[in-house]
Parts: sequence; structure tokens; C-alpha cells
Amino acid sequence: DRARGHLDAERIVADLARLAKPLVARLPARTTVVGIGASMVGVIRAPDGMVRVAPNLGWRDVPLPELLARALQLVVPVSVANDADLGALAEHRRGAAAGVADVLYISGEVGVGGGVIAAGRALAGASGYAGEIGHMPVNPAGAACRCGSIGCWETEVGERVLLQRAGQRQTGGRAAVDAVFAAAAAGAPRAREALATTGSWLGIGLAGLVNVFNPSLIVLGGLLGRMHPLVMPEVDEALDRRAFRAAREVVRVVPAALGMDAPLLGAAELAFEPLLVDPAGWLAPRPALARVAGA
Repeated sequence: DRARGHLDAERIVADLARLAKPLVARLPARTTVVGIGASMVGVIRAPDGMVRVAPNLGWRDVPLPELLARALQLVVPVSVANDADLGALAEHRRGAAAGVADVLYISGEVGVGGGVIAAGRALAGASGYAGEIGHMPVNPAGAACRCGSIGCWETEVGERVLLQRAGQRQTGGRAAVDAVFAAAAAGAPRAREALATTGSWLGIGLAGLVNVFNPSLIVLGGLLGRMHPLVMPEVDEALDRRAFRAAREVVRVVPAALGMDAPLLGAAELAFEPLLVDPAGWLAPRPALARVAGA
């Protein structure tokens, strides 16, 4: 968990290197480096992993793969993708959505993002920018969003607004969210009302997505997955009232089976992709420097 707000890219990369280097150092000597995968919030350009914009961090056009490769001093492919897309990948391969062809994965912390699986394949868009559903406009009279728009979905269901509704400090992070959950469980009216309001807005956004994508399963990750058991009545009510009936009848809403780790596991899947595509190519001798197991 990190402090909320704008954070310098170089500092975050340095922190990641401090976490990863001891793991790399403990690997057996003959371990072959497969690659590095990173899960990142924001809009990521698919071909090269460039972070085009991450509004909640204050990043714009940050070459994250290059920064990670330099910090880790490893000559291996570095793959970076949006956290919700990677959460969708992990849940589809080994989590709640395994074996399901049409899935929406919705992840929320400070911001809200989505990954779409349609007919068994990830829906990425022309440049990999599909799934920015947190910036779907839902409330014309709503709050200003960090993306520059007004009334985006994440301004109604994100971490900050939940904490604000519950009377907690908006930058309190997961500890403050835990306090809201505990207060609601103890029957505190303001905490329960905050969750109910947030759940209603969650259901409103989900109803629109159900009408557009007609999924058979919606998987909620991050904060939204943790909140799901507490807001199921509000979500179901909004879906029943607002989603197209035929589409509503076939969709289920469940929390992520992989929990908060879904995007991280998706990043690992991404790192291993070259090996899975061409196993024979990875049996050839590699430089001694390339000694990591997919990070």
C-alpha cells in the first residue's frame, strides 16, 4: 500500500527495484530469465508499454518498460499493461472466469478500470486503450474527475468518494477503507449509507456495461471485490431496474477469486507469454546476465 496522490515515476521504479533485486539474487544459478511483467494503472500503449496517462498518479508519457529494465539491470523483455486488463487475463485463465467466454472484469481502488473478454478473447482496442470504463460519464451533475471531465463513474464508486461519504480522510487508503467496512459491520449509519450509495452507483454503471457487452459474468476486483458482499442488494436492484432484461437474466456478478493479486498474476502471465508461444526458442543458450524467472 502506498500514499495516495501524485507520485514520481523514478521513485516508484526505484522502490520496485528494491523489492525485486533480492528475489532475483536468490534464484538458482542456472535459472533462465523469461521476462518481467508489470501491472500499471492508467492508459498503456500496447505495442511498447508506454504509460500515456495515469491521472491518479500524475503521469504522462512515461516509458515504464525502459525505466524498469534500467533499474533492474536485466537484459530481458519487459511487458507492461493496464492493471484491469491483466486482472481480466488472470481471472479468465485461472480464477473466477475460467472457462467463461464473455466476461467483464472491473477493478477499483482510487480509480476504476475494466478488462473485457469477448468470445474468449481480450478486447483491447486499436492501441490497447479499451476498457477505460472508470471514465464513462454517469452523472452530469457529478464531481470533477482527475481526467478533466465531469461525473465519471470512478467519481461515484472510487475509493475517495466512498471515504468522503463515510466521513473518512480521502487519502486514508486501505486502512481507512477497512475502518469503513468495520463501522458498517458494527451498524454505524453513516458507513452503511456510504456503502449503499456507492453500491447503487456501482450497479448503475454495471447496468450500462451489461447493455453494451452482454457478458455472462462480471468479476469485481480490488476495492469493488471487497465491497461486493456489502452492496449486493443495491447492485442487484440497479441491474434489475436499468439493464436490458434479456441481458440481465444471463449475467452473474462475483468477486475476484484471485483477490487483490489478480493484476499481479496477470503480469506474470504476460511475462511468460513469449515462452509459451515459442518454447523451443527459449531452450537455446542465453546470456549469463539473463537469469530471472518471469517476474
